[in-house]
Amino acid sequence: MHIATVNPANGETVKTYHPMDEEEVGHRIQLAEATFRTYRTTTFDERARLMHRAAEILDEDRQAIGRVITTEMGKPIKQARAEAAKCAKAMHWYADHAAELLADEEPDASDVKDSGASRVLVRYRPLGPVLAVMPWNFPLWQVVRFAAPALMAGNVGLLKHASNVPQTALYLEDLFHRAGFTEGCFQTLLIGSAAVDEILRDERVKAATLTGSEPAGRAVASTAGEMVKKTVLELGGSDPYVVMPSADLDRAAEVAVTARTQNTGQSCIAAKRFIVHTEVYDAFAERFTAGMKALRVGDPMDEETDVGPLSSEQGRNDLEELVDDAVRAGATVLCGGRRPDGPGWFYPPTVLAGIGREMRIHREEAFGPVATLYRAADLDEAVLIANDSSFGLSSNVWTRDEAEVDRFVRDLEAGSVYVNGMTASHPAFPFGGVKRSGYGRELSGHGIREFCNITTVWHGA
Repeated sequence: MHIATVNPANGETVKTYHPMDEEEVGHRIQLAEATFRTYRTTTFDERARLMHRAAEILDEDRQAIGRVITTEMGKPIKQARAEAAKCAKAMHWYADHAAELLADEEPDASDVKDSGASRVLVRYRPLGPVLAVMPWNFPLWQVVRFAAPALMAGNVGLLKHASNVPQTALYLEDLFHRAGFTEGCFQTLLIGSAAVDEILRDERVKAATLTGSEPAGRAVASTAGEMVKKTVLELGGSDPYVVMPSADLDRAAEVAVTARTQNTGQSCIAAKRFIVHTEVYDAFAERFTAGMKALRVGDPMDEETDVGPLSSEQGRNDLEELVDDAVRAGATVLCGGRRPDGPGWFYPPTVLAGIGREMRIHREEAFGPVATLYRAADLDEAVLIANDSSFGLSSNVWTRDEAEVDRFVRDLEAGSVYVNGMTASHPAFPFGGVKRSGYGRELSGHGIREFCNITTVWHGA
């Protein structure tokens, strides 16, 4: 098992780590269980104090941890710093709102009386140690959006991070420890994917959350189902971006470029399939392609870089295969489409038109700066194309027609619908998908309650 920082901008191995052995992992699980017994009794005020401090430290560290992230997975440095700032914001948000989100609830008085009780409460209690299996593409954010609500609810966390971001994974454990959380509240497990199954089978681990690939999600869900443990899964996405004739075309095309190439296109919620009404298709395609061509590809440590390298050589190979398959099947390359010469795992912003259902890129997620263009005759066809996917994470709709908005919100098969804007996550709003994009929700009150024992407390008359 290879756990290492390999700089995707040049392919050089920066640092390697030995995986933790079974004894060390067992010790950490035991520490998590022991810590939970005490931590679960802390007050929301105490947890909030610690979480606010962790956010402050992260904000102070954003320059340094930003460089670590960029070195490990290639994110342009400005975006890496922004990710750290976003995480600090979410930590502050949960510190401020957890007590309210998890406050005891009192059912309607008539229902209490009808039950024969003098009083009934619904109380949210923590479950225990939660295993988080997290990806490399947003190596801070994916973890924090689990850790902040889980810790504020009184749970403790065990992190199995992606094996190409070990320095970020270790930083996260250190961050919470520096903030004052007890050592066992949040621990990083430097292990390979093969070790996850045994950890899930450990009775001391009460639940799991995974953000990652569909095969990884199936594996975790299968084991967790066998052990009857709660899971939340956020898997892939191939989000539609629909543009109708009433849209602000200049703005829609401008935002489309960012929506497709944020994080070098390596985002589950990046717009990937651009479905444009035939009346404005040519005008949108021209503007969008020009915007993609204008992006600066290069050294991710350069402040002026828009698109960095893909995170791994295999990732670039996979993306290249999808593009080549589409071209062989008749797709037209409007820009990009060929890997550049030189070191590093770079791939240019690419726009493909003439996409057919037989092409792999129509069915599979393109994890990189490659956009596919579709022409729709009307709203009904736009919805059909948008829903012709096994994924259902988010969606984007550009129209000034409220009747069209209502139709899209009603009919699109997705966990979110963003109208006249690009998909983004915010701690106050629930995040998650349907179909093969997973189940359960992160963020907001829905997310913090996912790993709670929702307990009915009934008092006799």
